[in-house]
Amino acid sequence: MSSRFTSSSQPAAKQYHSTNSPWEAKIGYYRTVRRGPFVFVSGTTAVDPSSNAASPKVLHPDDAKAQAHVALQEILNAVRALGGRGAESIVRTKMFVARQKDCGAVARALSEVLGKQNGDDIGCAATMIVVGGFVDPEMLVEIECDAMVDMESRV
Repeated sequence: MSSRFTSSSQPAAKQYHSTNSPWEAKIGYYRTVRRGPFVFVSGTTAVDPSSNAASPKVLHPDDAKAQAHVALQEILNAVRALGGRGAESIVRTKMFVARQKDCGAVARALSEVLGKQNGDDIGCAATMIVVGGFVDPEMLVEIECDAMVDMESRV
């Protein structure tokens, strides 16, 4: 995993965070990008980070809730890597689900990790969309998030 800071002539420079995801290497994108207080986390799935780009391994085949938990934990790590506090920094979540029958399971995973609970500051705006599938048929869910962090926090 790596994070890097790139300066620019813009008021707030971009910061980047990458992981060992085989898809990041294969396609050439970052897991997370931060500009000012805004943090954007790319679509995240339950791919084993130790697998390679030629043959990525999906974790928890046929278990959408477990896949959602893996994706959400990776998202929390990515937000923290660029100065966020974790779940309380996330403001919006988009969940893409391959099978309509898995929507309830994915919603439960979201509630367990990012849901509004016990009156604390956790909770986010959320959208769930059923899609026709993903690049690997064993992928059942892909999640992306947007977060806001304190301007003073730098990596």
